[in-house]
Amino acid sequence: MAAHQGIYKLKKPEKYRGDPNNVVYRSSWERRCFVWAERNDDVVQWSSEEVVIPYFYDIDKKYHRYFTDLLLKMKDGRTIIVEIKPAKEVSPPVKPSRKTKRYITESLTYVKNQNKWEAAASYCKDRGWAFEIWTENTLQQFGILPKPIKKLKSMPKLKAIKTKPVKR
Repeated sequence: MAAHQGIYKLKKPEKYRGDPNNVVYRSSWERRCFVWAERNDDVVQWSSEEVVIPYFYDIDKKYHRYFTDLLLKMKDGRTIIVEIKPAKEVSPPVKPSRKTKRYITESLTYVKNQNKWEAAASYCKDRGWAFEIWTENTLQQFGILPKPIKKLKSMPKLKAIKTKPVKR
């Protein structure tokens, strides 16, 4: 597995709904969300990739399965399905002056995500649950990710001081 993927070792297996020996994180953000869910007293139960939602992908005209990132059962009775994504993947890609492989890939990913999220929203609505997309901004608001450090202004260039050679 890549550096930001792995098997999460549960600290509170009683809070996890699913196979406690197979809790896989696929990004450092997911892993941080798992830690947050375990430590958060408002979360009474959670799971990852245990809820599978069928969705229709508009590009290939076939049904696929969407394994949700996180299911949270809260102390107040709410159930929330969470998708964890970078903010740039929540908006359509910016169209370049000419089509590139990158733009085409980002466009296909965007359509697939929209299809998944539409199915997830419908799935949740049918059950009285909430569907939320958490980006790095959400994770920072919840204290799951640290707030970014502001870049320091670069130092002004110093003028070179001309010196006279020393005679010996």
